[in-house]
Amino acid sequence: MQHTTYTERRGQIETYFDRTAMKAWEQLTSTAPVGRIRATVRAGRDRMRATLLDWLPQDLHGARILDAGCGTGAFAMEAARRGAHVLAIDLSPSLVDVALHRVAQHLDVFDNGGHIEFKSGDMSDAGLGSFDHVVAMDSLIHYNAADAVRVLEVWSQRTRASMLFTFAPSSPLLRTMHAVGRLFPRGDRAPAIEPVAERALRQLLATDDGLSRWQAARTERIASGFYTSQAFELKKVA
Repeated sequence: MQHTTYTERRGQIETYFDRTAMKAWEQLTSTAPVGRIRATVRAGRDRMRATLLDWLPQDLHGARILDAGCGTGAFAMEAARRGAHVLAIDLSPSLVDVALHRVAQHLDVFDNGGHIEFKSGDMSDAGLGSFDHVVAMDSLIHYNAADAVRVLEVWSQRTRASMLFTFAPSSPLLRTMHAVGRLFPRGDRAPAIEPVAERALRQLLATDDGLSRWQAARTERIASGFYTSQAFELKKVA
């Protein structure tokens, strides 16, 4: 998928997570002690990961899953424990290196026949192949809603069962944080989260011709201190 705003934002995200925030992200996704604010984010992410895993079949033997924006590999490892063959991809080669190191320390994740292939690159690359399920936990939240739906459309063409993703639900707090973030020098900014109202997102999904065979299913908002994200499920219909 090539689109100007998507491509520009993809570059910003890669730079931020591969350089500026890599150490902080590595610590956040570990079991190392963190401050109060980051602890709420860690707890929220743990709850979100558990929610998305719960929406997948318990038995994933033979299932091929795309973990889009895999970060340090926590979701991929849990899916592999249930027998899935996971292609885990992230824009940041540094985060993928961390994921590989963590998997090497927990080889028991493969005891149930699962497998993980880690890659760094674009999660919308058609060359990644086809999947039973696509999971994008907090990886579309940095793109505007129109670009996020375009990515979902690309995935839909080669996904057999479900697409699970998260979005940042629009709220006064998120809009304020977005505005405050613009006050920082450009070099110090994280890639902005793009809040979207659930109603607007549903309308975009419902009117996209490429998603005509996909139906909105479960949704659940996770709020934990400074972490707020909403899970959303799209299921393929006959």
